[in-house]
Amino acid sequence: MLTTLVMTIIGADRPGLVQLVAATVADHGGNWLESRMCHLGGQFAGILRVEVSAGKSDDLVHALQELKGAGLRVILHTESGVPVAQAAASATLDLVGQDRPGILRAVSAVLAAHAVNVEDLRSERVSAPMGGGTLFQATVRVSVPSTVNLGAVRADLEKIASDLMVDLKLNALPAD
Repeated sequence: MLTTLVMTIIGADRPGLVQLVAATVADHGGNWLESRMCHLGGQFAGILRVEVSAGKSDDLVHALQELKGAGLRVILHTESGVPVAQAAASATLDLVGQDRPGILRAVSAVLAAHAVNVEDLRSERVSAPMGGGTLFQATVRVSVPSTVNLGAVRADLEKIASDLMVDLKLNALPAD
């Protein structure tokens, strides 16, 4: 029987952190399944999913928690094994506009109102060309339940786009 662990990891960024986590997982019989890791504001931040035999999971959990001594904070969650309902469609939302507070709050409120789930969100602030201030950019991958009309979501996003002074594009992804 296998146990799946999902964890978040954060600590001051420096070379060798991914190797430290990877070695800890491998040394305790874990299999690295998937991850997202990046450098944000001087910090190393990541999410990671690993699989380990049930008999070795307690040792792996303990070893991961001991990474605190190396400056990493690890928060662990054991997957429930309950299958997640599959969405009828996936879509991407691209957003660009002058940076200001509340953009993601407004966009995510529309998505939540339609029961659209955010699966991946990447955002950044960048300098606008020609000295035009600071732009906020985001790319969001969402899953859309079969009961939701993507056109209705798009229409509601377009209603808030002018108030937010952003360009929004919601595009369905081809089915796998």
